[in-house]
Amino acid sequence: MLDINNMKKSDFYYDLPEELIAQTPIEPRSASRMMTLDRKTGEVGHSRFYNLCSFLKKGDLLVLNDSRVLPARIYGEKDGTGSFIEFLLLEQKENMVWEILCRPGKKAKIGTRFSFGGGKLRAEIVDVLEDGNRIARFECEGSLFAVLDEIGQMPLPPYIKEKLKDKERYQTVYANELGSAAAPTAGLHFTKELMKEVEAMGVNIAYVTLHVGLGTFRPVKEDKVLDHKMHSEHYELPERTARLINETKQKGGRVIAVGTTSCRTLESVAAFKGGIVPCDGFTDIFIYPGFGFKVLDGLITNFHLPESTLIMLVSAFAGYENTMNAYRIAVEEKYRFFSFGDCMLII
Repeated sequence: MLDINNMKKSDFYYDLPEELIAQTPIEPRSASRMMTLDRKTGEVGHSRFYNLCSFLKKGDLLVLNDSRVLPARIYGEKDGTGSFIEFLLLEQKENMVWEILCRPGKKAKIGTRFSFGGGKLRAEIVDVLEDGNRIARFECEGSLFAVLDEIGQMPLPPYIKEKLKDKERYQTVYANELGSAAAPTAGLHFTKELMKEVEAMGVNIAYVTLHVGLGTFRPVKEDKVLDHKMHSEHYELPERTARLINETKQKGGRVIAVGTTSCRTLESVAAFKGGIVPCDGFTDIFIYPGFGFKVLDGLITNFHLPESTLIMLVSAFAGYENTMNAYRIAVEEKYRFFSFGDCMLII
């Protein structure tokens, strides 16, 4: 039995063989396996994502995160020496000013200049932060985003070693709002055809935007879960989505979040605003067992890293014992894990 007041990081550990970490996306997207988990009974079932409609009901609402991943990893050279440098753009501070990770960091002192893509993009380091990240000011002809789209690489998670052949495969088919450092991966299983099938059966689809930061992959370092400090991410909940959520609740339908990012957006708004209203802002909400959900009736999510804040969120929603048992079964049944892996539907 989990002691909610004294939760340890190790409570959320499970043993995962390395060969179960998915290195490449499955084709077609909807062919991924889908574990089903009844959060009341703990019963586990096995299906495929293309059967999603079998588990939905007319009047349900799916809430998807339409954030689009920025091809934010760029390779270039230091002016004057031509030595190699790698930048990873993390967060836009001003129009052409970004917080970045870079390596090797010792080459990136204040005032140092770099060029990327044969001079299509240039940068100067203007500040060094306490955590070692840098602030860089960029220069280019036209749109920075257009240049990044041309010369940038997808910032795949560190556990993916294979090179991605098609950049669009690390985007959802409904990705629209550019700004994430990582994909909202639960949505990678959807095809446009499946989305049409969902709507045809009378299930609504609505969108939120939460720009996923690299803090998503930051490990929990503190042994006591409650000592962990969450990263902050920008979200937006539009008027249409707020209206559909409230109408769905009033009519007795289920609100099902696609991904932990959609979940965090909805529960942040409900917690901060006292209900679902159109708004935008930043959230550093930390959801772990004991959390009181105000909006969610269901969750579609991938399988997450041991001891991560994401498996803690799933445990909060599905129940700790249910979640850890489901993960044990997933390992036994050789499900594919993490970003390009399989998923679970929790209702």
